[in-house]
Amino acid sequence: MAQQTRWSQFLVLITVFFFWGFVAASNDILIPVFKKAFALSQMQSMFVAFAFYVAYTVGSLVYFFTSKAIGADVLNRIGYKNGICLGLLISAMGSLLFFPAANNGSFGLMLSGLFIVGLGFSLQQIAANPLAIVMGNPATGAQRLTMAGGVNNFGTTIGPLLVSFAIFGSVVAGNTEASIESVKIPYLVLGAAFVLVAVFLKFSSVPNHIDLEKLASQEADDAGKLAHKPSAFGYPQLVLGMLAIFVYVGVEVSTIANLPAYLELPVEQGGLGLATAMIAPFVSLYWASLMIGRWAGAAGAFEVGLNAKRMLTVLLPYLAFGVFLAVNAIARHEIAHFFTYGLVIVLMIAATFASGGNPARMLLYFALCGIVALLIGMFTTGMTSVVAFVSVGLFCSTMWPCIFALAITGLGRHTNQGSSLLIMMIMGGGVVSLTQGALADRIGIHYSFIVGVLCFAYLAFYALAANRSLKSQGIDLDKLTAQGGH
Repeated sequence: MAQQTRWSQFLVLITVFFFWGFVAASNDILIPVFKKAFALSQMQSMFVAFAFYVAYTVGSLVYFFTSKAIGADVLNRIGYKNGICLGLLISAMGSLLFFPAANNGSFGLMLSGLFIVGLGFSLQQIAANPLAIVMGNPATGAQRLTMAGGVNNFGTTIGPLLVSFAIFGSVVAGNTEASIESVKIPYLVLGAAFVLVAVFLKFSSVPNHIDLEKLASQEADDAGKLAHKPSAFGYPQLVLGMLAIFVYVGVEVSTIANLPAYLELPVEQGGLGLATAMIAPFVSLYWASLMIGRWAGAAGAFEVGLNAKRMLTVLLPYLAFGVFLAVNAIARHEIAHFFTYGLVIVLMIAATFASGGNPARMLLYFALCGIVALLIGMFTTGMTSVVAFVSVGLFCSTMWPCIFALAITGLGRHTNQGSSLLIMMIMGGGVVSLTQGALADRIGIHYSFIVGVLCFAYLAFYALAANRSLKSQGIDLDKLTAQGGH
């Protein structure tokens, strides 16, 4: 009998996913604020994204070499739950740095604070992602990770709105100028929240240890073909998956990090001519799009009948869209021009159904949709172009769980090592953003989105390559997902 999802533990675990999203999306509000306050170029403003995302690489390298030095996997030694709690406390220290940074008007100190927050997140991610996958039937591991991602994107949806409100005040107040000092209060509150969640998690029932060898044998259709490599680098699905995580996080972060500059362009140059204080709803919709897509993909994690899952796949994304509209209405933003976005969601739902729950097929279809969305955005102007760029969020939505599940499937005792290597590649969010920012300074922001097209092209290739690699190891993704009741 298939193992059931341990919901009480899983719901506690996914609270940390919320904070990852809240901070990541809030950075997109800080970028235009810092750009104006410190008179930065587009490329220089991308150091906000770079400092945050390169911390994941540094944290993962520290994890990797510490494990080598002590001759044992760090999480197996200290425990998964303890690792997440430690990561939360490190992130709390980083968020508290915003207080002296704001008082001194120091861009460098603010970047240092974001770096330390990201450092803590890297340890949390290494522990939490495998935990989410193993908390139930391995066949629905990717869907559970998608559900956790949906909670992450609830944080990304409200993060820009709350931080924008904290910096600019109410939209109706008409304040369009930001004070650097106004960023310290939201980050002080965030630091306190990190500490509280760490304490709550420590005394929760979330497991401290998991059996990785048992997991690998459950995943295989033919256990005799399982590859038992001396290290994680011996698995093609992981090595290629590392670059896939790099370019996936890269296109996801770079698209939204550079979108505010496009929104601020004068109408005659293709943009909307918006003031910095007015971009929060668009940033919120981009991140809400990831929530919309992940809520659709998460339907497969529920232990219900096939027809009920299909109904949830249609209803949950529109429920998520309703959450976006509601929080923006509460924030007194104009939402009428977002109603037509409901039609774009239909395309995402169709791609979800077409994938049949197979993570490789879903990654392929969503990558192709992402390419089309960016090309439409580049070769149109005004609201059509903006909607196309924003819809990239929809097509990035399920990529993380798809890539992560494909990359660590079959790794057995190397799962934690593989997880840390994947988290290391989150640095793509900073590197690709810097690359697009530099290109934008040269050829203009509108056509700089070609960088994202190249990223999606690699992801389409990885979807095909990972599927081939897993089949050679006795793992049939169609059979594995069928076990989950798709």
